[in-house]
Amino acid sequence: MDFDYSEFQSILLSSTKNFLEKEAKGLFREIENTEEGYSPQLWEKIAELGWLGVLFPAEYGGIDGSFVDMVLLIEEMGKALFPGPFVPTMISGLAILKYGQASQKEEILPRMIEGKLILSPCLAEPDHALNESIIEEKVSTRNGDYILSGTRLFAPYAHVSDRLIYSADTVQGKAIFLVDTKSPGVSCNPLDSIGGDKACEVNFNAVEVPESSVLGETGKGEDIIAQMNEWGALAESAYIVGMLEQVLKMSLEHAKEREQFGKKIGSFQAIQHQCANMAMDIDQAKSLTHEAAWKLSENLPSTKEISMAKAWASDAARRVCLMGVKIHGGTGVSEEHDMQLYFRKAKASELAHGDGDRHREIVARQLGL
Repeated sequence: MDFDYSEFQSILLSSTKNFLEKEAKGLFREIENTEEGYSPQLWEKIAELGWLGVLFPAEYGGIDGSFVDMVLLIEEMGKALFPGPFVPTMISGLAILKYGQASQKEEILPRMIEGKLILSPCLAEPDHALNESIIEEKVSTRNGDYILSGTRLFAPYAHVSDRLIYSADTVQGKAIFLVDTKSPGVSCNPLDSIGGDKACEVNFNAVEVPESSVLGETGKGEDIIAQMNEWGALAESAYIVGMLEQVLKMSLEHAKEREQFGKKIGSFQAIQHQCANMAMDIDQAKSLTHEAAWKLSENLPSTKEISMAKAWASDAARRVCLMGVKIHGGTGVSEEHDMQLYFRKAKASELAHGDGDRHREIVARQLGL
């Protein structure tokens, strides 16, 4: 693995940092309580910068980048707590790129890369035993079209999305459908989120979609879902790494400034060891994430590496943020301080696309257990 950044990656990092320092300062606080949960104006700007096309071929308007490029970009977004539907749009677009028909790619990908379409995966099925109000799961056909009914939970930014990726069981097995959010029978109910992200309950009530809306091969939906979760886990790992680097930076600054018993608290061995442990946790998460991204970029088997990265990053998110709060004391949980923002967002990212336990199970299977 080459640890040196390419010229393109160096330019990407520099431009991303400059943009986020200028545009994203205080953005999370500003956006968190809005209905949209993101800035449409900044969405247009990141499209102009090429962020939405980093992983996509030039034939669709992309820049032919790699997963390493994506990880570097998302790490900077994590440092700045940049909010919005970037990750769900990316993994949905990648699913269309890998599994979609030519017509689906030509219709959706160029507009997505231009910032004119937002995509959201609707894959989390609810437990019907716990909620009787949930729409009964049903798939039928009529005149060659599919009729979809069901409920999906925690669909990220579905309320502002233009297309949804919906999974459903058919007689041939699990199938994936591309559904226009303007289709009759589709409704979104925003859910409260600890991390400030906008997740939705999406109801499909006899939604009629053409056969051409099927993504990939009917009956192979589980494979598509697994692949999307791998991409999502890698992206969340990168976002966590960026957040934790900022948490460590804030903690070090506080330790160098805060005085107790006539000394800077950073001079105390306990604080020094805590900061050292934070740094080691972050570096391990970053190394695993970059290795996984490199393997994925090189088309090498990467399932184990992605799950190793997400398992470590998820656990590190909890450990590092808790330590950051402890170093800051009561200030770390006050609404006025940014530490609590990172603490909350890290908890959401810890769980997104599988927590540490879930990914340790995947690693164990990859080891033959």
